[in-house]
Amino acid sequence: MLTETYFVSVAGLPLANNTAISKDAGIYEHTLHPSHSTTNTFKKSSAPQSCLAVSETHVFAAQDEKSTVHVYSRAKGNQEALVTFPERIQSVTLQDDVLFLGTQEGRLIIWEVCTGRQVTTPACHVQAVTCIAATPYHLITGSDDSNLHVWSIPHLLELDTTIEHEPQETLSNHRAAITSLAVGQSVNPDTNICVSASKDKSCIIWNYQLGVALRTLLFPSAPLCLSLDPCARAIYVSSDDGSLYAVDLFADKALVGPQSAESSTAIQVSSAFGAAPQEAGPAACMAVSYDGTVLISGHPQGQILRWDLSSRADSTELANLNASVTNIVFISPLPSPRPTKPVVVVKPFLGSRSYNFTSQLDSDMAEETRFSKMLKSNGLPPDVLEQAILAFQAPAEDAVGDQELKKENEELWEVVNEQRALQKKTMQRYLEAKSVNA
Repeated sequence: MLTETYFVSVAGLPLANNTAISKDAGIYEHTLHPSHSTTNTFKKSSAPQSCLAVSETHVFAAQDEKSTVHVYSRAKGNQEALVTFPERIQSVTLQDDVLFLGTQEGRLIIWEVCTGRQVTTPACHVQAVTCIAATPYHLITGSDDSNLHVWSIPHLLELDTTIEHEPQETLSNHRAAITSLAVGQSVNPDTNICVSASKDKSCIIWNYQLGVALRTLLFPSAPLCLSLDPCARAIYVSSDDGSLYAVDLFADKALVGPQSAESSTAIQVSSAFGAAPQEAGPAACMAVSYDGTVLISGHPQGQILRWDLSSRADSTELANLNASVTNIVFISPLPSPRPTKPVVVVKPFLGSRSYNFTSQLDSDMAEETRFSKMLKSNGLPPDVLEQAILAFQAPAEDAVGDQELKKENEELWEVVNEQRALQKKTMQRYLEAKSVNA
């Protein structure tokens, strides 16, 4: 069975004098499968909602009501750096080795953690950037101003400093602050969607590349957070009355894809599949496991609850962290192979300068040669033996004989060409004589 890991952050003071929980711990690393356990903790952090990002090597946590980001090393289990930015950070997300930060003033800050390069966009949002979602090619930002912006990541990372950074699309169907965002990672146009939640009691499913709202989901109360199934089969939503909703995108009446033409644009969602316990409070964050069978929710009273999505049974408590749970981030059990891995992060530097790429090579620079394979094998490799046997079975080449045949062939062609020239000359004289006699 694959080991599945997720990270949890808390914010605020401890809720009770619980000596079993460390007072300084602000980020927890948990193992979900095969048995639930706490594998690591990171201290001195208070990350609000949408302010936690995790890579293969590091943890990035923006601090509550501050302009600082704490960087932790997963291998060492300690704080590696404290990075200060010119504005308060309201949201973060990580794509490859680039950290995207949304600020209180409505800007985007881009930080390349392997080079230290920093890029800042104009204040395209009127209010704070509350949530960010990313794909390898696009970035979606949601704000308290009720708008969403779609950005091109290659354009944001352009080295030309004279280029103006502006969003490709602006999605403005919401009428209140954006509370949560999720984006599909598929390249299939039917499931390459973005979902936004807002305080206007709705969630909207977008074709974000075209700037088109596909469906509007209406809820009895305002959604606080949402999570998208890893295969984009369903949307899970938590509302401020404690209810949890599951919206199947490919049910009998599909909401997206080629079979969705008959579905209504506005859909009322009224039946919840579960409700958070009253003593825990409504879920402030949630995440779906990579196999799509388990939903983990975090609550203001410190509880982390597990929901079995296959049976839709009541929740079970996995842990109580004695502080408000603000973020849950799952780590992929099957990460994509990458040639480099950042061992230490390079602090950002704003301005024009030369940058050095600092990272560890996880693979060889050149492909493995036939000779290097032979060195690593015990005895002779099978493919080398096969080639040797075939070489023995092939008829031997007589280099001297081939040269003699080539020479004879050239001499014969000379004779043939001389005969052709003589025949041509004779025919020409015959024609001349015949014309005179006529």
